[in-house]
Amino acid sequence: MRMVSDTISAARQFVPGTNTSEFVPGTNPISHLDWLESEAIHIMREVVAEARNPALLFSGGKDSIVMLRIAEKAFRPDRFPFPLLHIDTEHNFPEVIAFRDLRAGQLGERLIVRSVGDSIRAGRVKLGRPDESRNPHQTVTLLDAVKELELDALFGGARRDEEKARAKERILSHRDEFGQWDPRNQRPELWSLYNARLSPGEHLRVFPLSNWTELDIWQYIAREGIDVPSIYFSHEREVVERKGLLVPVTQLTPPRAGETGVTRRVRFRTVGDITCTCPVESDADTLERIIAETASATVTERGATRMDDQTSDASMELRKREGYF
Repeated sequence: MRMVSDTISAARQFVPGTNTSEFVPGTNPISHLDWLESEAIHIMREVVAEARNPALLFSGGKDSIVMLRIAEKAFRPDRFPFPLLHIDTEHNFPEVIAFRDLRAGQLGERLIVRSVGDSIRAGRVKLGRPDESRNPHQTVTLLDAVKELELDALFGGARRDEEKARAKERILSHRDEFGQWDPRNQRPELWSLYNARLSPGEHLRVFPLSNWTELDIWQYIAREGIDVPSIYFSHEREVVERKGLLVPVTQLTPPRAGETGVTRRVRFRTVGDITCTCPVESDADTLERIIAETASATVTERGATRMDDQTSDASMELRKREGYF
């Protein structure tokens, strides 16, 4: 218990824009977000202490943005003991890529980018058709980067509430020498004890936000005063209706035969490859409204916005078994 209390106290020393530095042990109750934050800090520090060469996956999305704040609280005023790594499909929303570069520059941390496009040009990835989603193909680029950079641990922002396969993950998720995941052979994590032991060629995927929800993420962003890309807020955008989803009209996703673009007020609950990521209708143009909207949502963010999660042959569990995030 002392370890958890010490972690919480250390975390409270770095909270710009909040009053958490006023915490006095024994007088103020520990909030739900404080417990989640302290757990994430503890996980990140434990893995850094045991791993030889970790990296933090950073895409510019809301979950990875929260991961940066956790890393700040865990290691500042020192530099992060790991680089930032993005596996770029080259089909990302420009607002998100611009934010990725801006945030890495503000923090002064090293950002490594490896591209699915480069994997395609090198013949490592072959597309079935030019307009298909590149999301599943990130696996090849990621595993190549793990080998190239000799990484033994990757911090990711995945949460268990996102969808069924991610709910099966341990916080420290073991990957074999081929980068694959076996959901039937996972390590126990009783009493928050984590087994980071690896054989040559193996690595870990580490998910400090496993116990967070989409609502927790937005409440934490609001509490910490963290900036996020503009497309998370309500804005006008041309879309087409397709299979119950709103598909953004872009050069990569033009209207199909018989479809007509319409302008709607929308926002993105999650961001990713343009070819499979859809916005939702929304008037939530502030953090307070996003939090209220999220609290009343009845469909998960991926279920409501990802076209490539709608079919069983592209299931997340199959992708994860092969080495996906």
